[in-house]
Amino acid sequence: MAHTDHQTMRRVLRREIAGTIGLLTDEHDFRAMRRYRSFTFDDHATYLKQVEAVLKARAAQGTHTTLALFDPEDYAAYCAQAGLDPETPTSRTRFTAELAATGPTIPYDGRPLATLVPALVDEAVRQATWEYATTLLSRLGPCPTCGEDIGRAAFTRASELLVRILDTAPSGDRHLVCSVSGAPDTLVAVLHGDQDGDGGLRLDEAEVLELTSVLALGLATRSPGGLVLRTSAPDTADRVYGWRLRSGGLEPLTASEVFDAYCTDVESGDPIPPESGVDYSEPPDLGDESTTPRHRH
Repeated sequence: MAHTDHQTMRRVLRREIAGTIGLLTDEHDFRAMRRYRSFTFDDHATYLKQVEAVLKARAAQGTHTTLALFDPEDYAAYCAQAGLDPETPTSRTRFTAELAATGPTIPYDGRPLATLVPALVDEAVRQATWEYATTLLSRLGPCPTCGEDIGRAAFTRASELLVRILDTAPSGDRHLVCSVSGAPDTLVAVLHGDQDGDGGLRLDEAEVLELTSVLALGLATRSPGGLVLRTSAPDTADRVYGWRLRSGGLEPLTASEVFDAYCTDVESGDPIPPESGVDYSEPPDLGDESTTPRHRH
């Protein structure tokens, strides 16, 4: 009886222990890992099928599993810095545990890996964008005129603008895209908010931080960029409008400018048919204090 009780307790404990699987999401990373003799998989598709089988088995046992993005270059650097042998499974386990604490992760929720892999990659891109934007903001330093921290002030300003934009939007779900051009790449952040039955808006905190940081960087550096908001509600046309970033503030786009932006192929410049049931319009007034910079750092 005591032995059975111990087995039962161990089964209960296993169900309550969360685990992380470091996932090789593409062929390039998979081939990079094949240089290690202890990595025994030969085919990426077979590898993904085996991972999915493990995930399903753990879920059937009531065990929570998190997926992390496994980067072979980061793994090699981690082993070199920690003095670990990259050939041992134990080293991969330690690296994966580190990923669970610091890297981008998503929970396994039963969806196919074909759906979860793009979501994991998107999460990694979102975290990298946020880290890059915040690093650049921190490097701006104090204003030579007033001594105010430029990056912190820009983040506060961007937060106020975001609140104002969401508050003045029509009723419905909101989809906001912010892009800021700069060297070496253009930064793009996306924020999606679902409206609940009481009119409240459900927002992802990580998306809010990323978009606010990217917008703050555009405001602080006076880089070219833009914000576009799309609202969707039942039994009504979607509404699309936006602003361009100019001189450290927001300048409303006209309805025709929004239409041209949505109905032009980005790569070729050729016109594309407008979506049916979409209203391209001018944005609501955010107020002069909301759209113009308060202080020229």
